[in-house]
Order: sequence, then C-alpha cells, then structure tokens
Amino acid sequence: MTKVLIVGAGTMGSVHTEAYRNIPEVSWIGIADSDLERARELAALCEGEAFSSMEEAAERHADLDVIDICLPTHLHKEITIRAAGHARAVICEKPLAGNPEDAREMIHICRDRGVRLFVAHVVRFFPAYRMAKQRLQQGAFGEVGMARCSRVGPFPAGWNDWYKDRNRSGGLALDLMIHDLDFLRWCFGEPERVFAQMTPPEADRDYGLATVRFRNGTIAHVESSWAHDEFVTSYEFAGKAGVLEHDSAREVPLVVRTCSAEHERPGVAVPQSPLAVGAYEAELRHFLHCLATGEEPLVTAEDGLKAVEMACAVNRSAATGQPIYLSE
Repeated sequence: MTKVLIVGAGTMGSVHTEAYRNIPEVSWIGIADSDLERARELAALCEGEAFSSMEEAAERHADLDVIDICLPTHLHKEITIRAAGHARAVICEKPLAGNPEDAREMIHICRDRGVRLFVAHVVRFFPAYRMAKQRLQQGAFGEVGMARCSRVGPFPAGWNDWYKDRNRSGGLALDLMIHDLDFLRWCFGEPERVFAQMTPPEADRDYGLATVRFRNGTIAHVESSWAHDEFVTSYEFAGKAGVLEHDSAREVPLVVRTCSAEHERPGVAVPQSPLAVGAYEAELRHFLHCLATGEEPLVTAEDGLKAVEMACAVNRSAATGQPIYLSE
C-alpha cells in the first residue's frame, strides 16, 4: 500500500482527495493545511488524519511514500524541497514553479536526494487531448502547419486572493495558458520563438494571446482568458491530410475531417471527464504506477520545467512587446 499525504485543502486538494478515494492501492495518511478545520473536513472524506503542517504529519508517520502538493504556485518550491526530506516521491501541481530557476533547483534537489518528482499537467490525461497526440503521432493529418488552442473561463477564486497577485500566481500565462503550452510542446517538440499580447495588470479581467513557432515549423496560436462566464476548451490542428477539432462547448465536442484524394485542402474551473476513470484519477494512478515500477512518467519534471520556461517567455514577450527566442 502506498502511503499518501496531501498538502493543501483547497480546490485541487479536494480534487486529488476524491481521485485517491478510488485508488485501492492508496493507504491514506491524511491532509495537511494551516487551516486545520478545513483539513479536518477534507480528511474526514478519506478517513484520514488532519495535520496543521507537513512536518507534523512526517513526525507521526516516518514512512511516507508520497507527498502531494496542492498549494498556490508561490509555495511550490519551498514545500517541494521540504517534502523531499520526508517521502520517496513528491507530486507537485502545475506549474512546477513560478520561474525556471526555482524549477531547476527543485529538480536538482529531488534528484540528489533520490526522490521522484512528478508534475501534475493533467491535460495530457484528458481523452480528447491524448487522442489528438496519438493521431498526430500516427500522421493521420499529414504534416501539421497550424495549431490553435483556447482555454477560457471565469476568474478563479483562491485563498487570500492569490490569483490576483501575479508575483504569487504568475498570472494567466503560468496558471492557465501553461496547460496548452505543455500540450503543444508534447505534440510538436521544442519551441523556437514566442510572441504574446496580454491585458495590462490593472485590467479587471485577464486575456492573453500567444503565437508559438516550433522548431519543426508548426505555428500555434494559444488563447487564454479569465474574462468568460463559462469554462470552455478547444483546439484545432490543420494538416495536409485533414483537420482535427475539439470544442468542449459543442454537443459533439470532437470532430475529425479528412481530405479525399480529389481534394487536398483540409475541409480554476476544474474540467471533468465523462469517463468512469476521470483524468485526475488517471494521472495519479499513473504516477503511483511509475513510482512502483520505476517507469518514466508521461509528464517528467523536465517537462514541467519546459512549460514554465514557455509561460515565462509569454509574460516577457507581453511585457516588452518583443518576440522571445527560447534557447537550445
């Protein structure tokens, strides 16, 4: 049995708790949060213990296997480094850190201590996105020249309004757009250049639009917004042999159109999966499997670092009005 402690009793802590409840291999320790009452409420759902801190839990349970960090972004580095002294593995919600330097330090410290570090980029586990990756790998649409991703929703509410403080959250790019930046890199490889525009920090609502050129020649347009009433995701890939579209707002959210031989041109809201095993549960099952077997995860810590680099490049481009070239 795998002994798991969740740090953070907020939205994502609740989501992860619900997912773990469906994984029989998990032996619950409980929930740690500075708001002990909230930790008790969440711990009661999994018949676990509530702790006021991670260290209190570690003192009582010296044989922790996994510490799962579901805290605001600005706390990820500190808590991950501390967690690496108490467990065999750390699961950290995305983004891995607020900047690449902190992400690299987290990776190095965990590696030096022999601790597995998993980064929870859950979009890779949603069926529509996994299917897109598979079809692209199979060459079902030929060479893809254009990609478009959109992820929009209402402004998220968080503890102490931390989302509104860009020094703590990283803003729209690091918290929301990063999902699609990671997904696109998964599909097309390393990015070459990023150019972005975003609403100014004083705006009432956040909106961002980035253009990413990948080294393989694909150009992607990435839209993110915290100015919409409903949470909606979509993507479109246009290749020489067809088009793949996804729109969560449609009655039929996934559409595939292929070209005939005669016609060459191609015709914190928390999203949920309609499948029996949701994406968050699939993600955590996968991480626990990798911990048990030593296999490489679908999302590596280095993937988490690359996503942070791309999101920070978006922020720099938006601030300077200049394209940002990513290093080799």
